[in-house]
Amino acid sequence: MVEATATEWIKPIQRQNLSELAYTNLREALMEGRLKPGEDLPLRPISRSFGISATPMREALFRLVAEHALEIDGRGRISVPHLTRATLIEVRKVRGFLEGNAAREAALNASPEAVDALEAIHNKLSAAQDADDFPTAIGLNTKFHLKLCEIAGLPVTHEMVSNLWVRCGPLLSHLYDGGVPLNWDPHPHVRIVKAIRARDPDAAYEALNMDIEGGGAGLLAHVKD
Repeated sequence: MVEATATEWIKPIQRQNLSELAYTNLREALMEGRLKPGEDLPLRPISRSFGISATPMREALFRLVAEHALEIDGRGRISVPHLTRATLIEVRKVRGFLEGNAAREAALNASPEAVDALEAIHNKLSAAQDADDFPTAIGLNTKFHLKLCEIAGLPVTHEMVSNLWVRCGPLLSHLYDGGVPLNWDPHPHVRIVKAIRARDPDAAYEALNMDIEGGGAGLLAHVKD
């Protein structure tokens, strides 16, 4: 019997690491609206953009296809899906329940420092919005909602919500198509932060759902029936 050497169990990890990094970057781009519905993701050009070979890039893309974050047609073309109206409405309802509960928990349990961190994200969003830097504002909007789940101390909720944002994030590229929505005065995030600071879980839940229902109302015009 041949004895194993001390390092025989070690397996190369470079390709897996590259695939994971590409996956993470694509996932964030989807969540933050940097990839738009219908946008193609051709393997070789996007591999060159990432500076990696086609194999780890393919692994990352097909992982997102398996998660329904991307879609592939009969010719092997990978693209960002167009949401249907029914899917968007369902995603909004699920987000309202999950993120609303996170807002409740944050109002009950979040430390003042955690609420400060949440508010700081919104302040950056507000500054980007005032400067008409809407791509940055959209990314910060995603970060605000995920940070809310984080300060609520709900890691499972955070994971579930992030998966929903991967699905609906590309649609956010249309959030500011008509400029800043007229009903954002004050911005819904201001109400959320205020309710959490006041330790008012019901108001936090209501403010969060007002944000989802009112803030994203215009997105319904950009989905398929």
